Amino acid sequence: MAAAVHHHPHLLLRPPPRQPCLFFAPRSFPPTLLRSSLRAPTCHLAVAPFEEADQREDKEEFVVVAFYKLVPVEDPRADVAAHLHFLQGRDIHGRIYMNEQGINAQYSGPRKDATAYADWLRKDHRFSDILVQISPALSGHAFPRLRLRYKQSLVQLEGGSCHLPLVEPSMRASPLTPSEWREKLEARKRGETEAAGDTCERKLLLLDVRNDYEWDIGHFEGAKRPNVDCFRSTSFGLSEQEIDSTDPLHGVEKENTDILMYCTGGIRCDVYSTILRDKGFGNLYTLKGGVSNYLKSEGCAEWVGNLFVFDDRLSLPPAKFAEEGGIDNGKPPSSSSRWLGRCYVCGSEVEELRHRNCASIDCNRLYLCCGWCLEELRGCCCSECQSAPRLRPLLPGHQRYDKWHLYRDDTSTISS
Repeated sequence: MAAAVHHHPHLLLRPPPRQPCLFFAPRSFPPTLLRSSLRAPTCHLAVAPFEEADQREDKEEFVVVAFYKLVPVEDPRADVAAHLHFLQGRDIHGRIYMNEQGINAQYSGPRKDATAYADWLRKDHRFSDILVQISPALSGHAFPRLRLRYKQSLVQLEGGSCHLPLVEPSMRASPLTPSEWREKLEARKRGETEAAGDTCERKLLLLDVRNDYEWDIGHFEGAKRPNVDCFRSTSFGLSEQEIDSTDPLHGVEKENTDILMYCTGGIRCDVYSTILRDKGFGNLYTLKGGVSNYLKSEGCAEWVGNLFVFDDRLSLPPAKFAEEGGIDNGKPPSSSSRWLGRCYVCGSEVEELRHRNCASIDCNRLYLCCGWCLEELRGCCCSECQSAPRLRPLLPGHQRYDKWHLYRDDTSTISS
């Protein structure tokens, strides 16, 4: 298919059938900034001069750190102030949100500064048992600036999440360690073979609680592609229609089905499981620490492809997590099948599992693209976008567009 399209460029004027058009909120990340975006006098973060900071990035190992904890916080705004005070003079960029239900953090920095913050937080009895996940930053900061503030919802969800019983462990899914999760998946495989046609056997459903474009570059074997382009609009298990093929939980036997939920780091599953509990789903399990924790301890067993991450790196292969964790669980290493994504334009196989944004400002779709279509359409996702009035230039390699509003508001940066 790809070859046919490549020999007949005019076919691109009408791209082949594809998934329904989904318009993503802009997910491009601007170049590294050397100052915090937090307003004074709330935050006074000391920053090294440009030359010194640039030299330091060449010498120091940068890492990305992620953690969260759902726990009652009496005065989150006071905690935010204390965290800002601790981070003065430390080179930390990222998103750190706190509210009455806990903390959610993803940030980058030199290993010394990045781990110092996590160690400091663990001294607080409320966060003494947080699971801190560290992965390589690849090239300096993975985030443009620091955003540490109070936020009403720790994750974006339609209607918010402050009304959900997030701090009640009994209302969330039961956590499984990576090894327990792997055993469940392996038992599921054996069960499908041994109990074929046996309707009395207990069922197991693997639920990917992420976005469709995350699944496109990597997922657990047997997990269906979620029909969701933004976690905010997730509605699994909420359909009231008699037939709904887009809802993987529609018609599921709630009492006889174990539902295994997974996401990148775990917080989306913890949040959404409280909604499913309220809808009568009692047998809920989640992967502790999410896929990133699993890849660190179990490698790519039962996993295919890369892992999408919401920072400048966009995609990481399983080996990057194994480097940080050092896999030694007493089990033989398992090599998962090689996963190839599909070009959004022509449908050809794409080995480089890394998304890019459409060059059209008014589209900004996050999509996979082969090198030929990238050049042919000048960074656009389709011929319609190629003729759009507001186009950004095609960026070479893995460069990322600046914040989209800068192009939108400044017509001088837009190519004609």
